[in-house]
Amino acid sequence: MSAFPGTPRILKGGLVLIDPDSSAVLRVIALQYNPDTLTRSLQVQGVSADGGDRSEVLRLKGPPVETIKLEAEIDATDQLEFPDQNAVTTQSGIFAQLAALETLIYPTTAQLNANDALAQMGTLEIIPMETPLALFVWSQTRIVPVRVTELSITEEAFDIELNPIRAKVSLGLRVLSVNDVPTGHKAASLFMGYLQRKEQLAGTAPAMPLSALGMTGVP
Repeated sequence: MSAFPGTPRILKGGLVLIDPDSSAVLRVIALQYNPDTLTRSLQVQGVSADGGDRSEVLRLKGPPVETIKLEAEIDATDQLEFPDQNAVTTQSGIFAQLAALETLIYPTTAQLNANDALAQMGTLEIIPMETPLALFVWSQTRIVPVRVTELSITEEAFDIELNPIRAKVSLGLRVLSVNDVPTGHKAASLFMGYLQRKEQLAGTAPAMPLSALGMTGVP
């Protein structure tokens, strides 16, 4: 059944993995269903919070530490109704979608094998493995570099071969600011663009007079 022609096209939220050096898109992970809620927490990075001098009470060390949490659902029911058009889902349920999310926090087998080879050769210092840069996309005005800090999966239903066909995913993200990456890193420029959009939106917020607060002037 086709959708009602008047139904607006709903953008999907999700993650984009890019090469931090070339900005080449490596993978796009779109959420099947946009979650109803999105929780954001901003921890102020003030100087006085660390026992600084009282004269620095209004000074900031940098951008706040922003974390994002969301819960998303993945359901293969619709695809299983049309097995000829969804061979992968029919064979393995939603394993592929779950694997795409899980591999965000795994080093690749190639990286692990390379480090193992270095260890066997007697290399004393092995550089920690680097993952692609993840961008959290939630509308065109919220595109922000992030690091996955938490991933929890609850599988709720299975097919006859025990392939998961429905699951809830809890995802925790930390926004990467200019304080988290080296100067010139792609994440730094993306964060600055994110902050500039915040400033632009703040500038369009309706200006309120002091009278709205019952004041005629600042005491």
